[in-house]
This record gives sequence, C-alpha cells and structure tokens, in this order.
Amino acid sequence: MFETRGLRSGYDNLEVLRGVDLSLAEGELVALLGANGAGKTTLLRTVSGLLRPFGGTVRLDGRDIGGLPAEKVAAAGLAHVPENRLVFPSLTVTDNLALGAWTRPRTRAEDIERMLDLFPRLRQRLGQPAGTLSGGEQQMLAIARGLMARPKVLVLDEPSLGLAPKVVGDIFAALARLRHELTILLVEQNARAAFKVADRVLVMDRGKIVMSGTPEELADDAQIKQAYLGGGF
Repeated sequence: MFETRGLRSGYDNLEVLRGVDLSLAEGELVALLGANGAGKTTLLRTVSGLLRPFGGTVRLDGRDIGGLPAEKVAAAGLAHVPENRLVFPSLTVTDNLALGAWTRPRTRAEDIERMLDLFPRLRQRLGQPAGTLSGGEQQMLAIARGLMARPKVLVLDEPSLGLAPKVVGDIFAALARLRHELTILLVEQNARAAFKVADRVLVMDRGKIVMSGTPEELADDAQIKQAYLGGGF
C-alpha cells in the first residue's frame, strides 16, 4: 500500500534522511521508534508533502507521490496527524471534523457519528471551539479529523505526547480498533503502548531504518529493551 525507496530529505542543505527504505502492507499498523533527532518527524513531513525530498521515491497504492504538494498528497489518500495536534482553535469540533473531509464531495453524518463512536469524549463537545478542549480531547479530534478524509494511509506523529496515561490508553484503544481497516504509520516514543497495537516495529537512527521486526521479536532484543522498554516488559 505504501513504500519509500532511497528517500532522502532535510532542511535547506542539511540532509536528515539518508536513504530510507520502508514498506507497509494494506491494513498494517507499523510503529516507528527512534531517538530525538533520528529523522522520524522529517520522514512524516516528507511523505505528506510538507517537505520536498532530495531524492528517492514515495509510492502510495502504486502511485508515485514523491515531491507532490501536501494538498495533492492528501487528495491521493494520505492523512497526516502532526505532532502537537494543530486543531483549528476558533472553530467548533464539528467544523474541524468537516474540514477533514474537505477533499470529499460531501460530509456524511454517518462519518461524524463513526468518529464519535471511536472517541466518545467528543460527543459532548461538538459545539465547543476546539481551543477550549483538553490536550487529550484535541489529540482525539486531530486523529478524527484525519480519518474524516477516509484515507488509505494515516501517519501519526507522537499522539501520546504530553498526555495523561488514561487518555493515552483511550487513544491507543481507538488505534487498536482501526487496525486492519487502513494502513497506519505511527511515530511514537511510548514504545510500550506502541508495541501493544503494532503489527511490526521499525527503528530509525541517523536518518535510516536500522532494525525491523514484530513486537515479539524486538521485545526480546536486549538493545531495544534497554533503550525503549526498560525492565519488566
């Protein structure tokens, strides 16, 4: 469903991605781990069209989308939920959801209802400005807004960042429900939570994918356990 080959990207003359090769099967949830500065956010910004690649290819459902502007990447079927949520604070929850479906001919009531089933906390917030929501509710709204486009691929950047454990649990429960319904690339520092929902885990270091395996395989790796999981996992 989605792949990159030899993907290189960065900022001005600074190359951050140094030949990233990855592939995601249809309906697969893949978690991407890595230290700060490894290139994870740069990767998501590049595949979603916010950064223009220096070289390599990005393919979505057989179509080359590398180098396309963000709005065309979104229209092709890739939704990006960025770090720090970035909801439209002065617009209501309902309007934020409707904007997520902007590339579609019309917004269907059943789509919004499905988002409210996935994130029940939003049901009582529909008429509120998004800026008045808690951080966790804003994160739920950001994910729901991305899903309103009915994407083929959803890329998520640190959805648990700065949230209370209970809210993190709710968000990852929703991600578990979405497994196999669409293809998901999840960048996440909370490795324990990511391991519980992922079909496969990738590790990025210095702009490259350096390790890949199932959660069970990597959980037994001493280096991964020490760096990301700690004792007792």
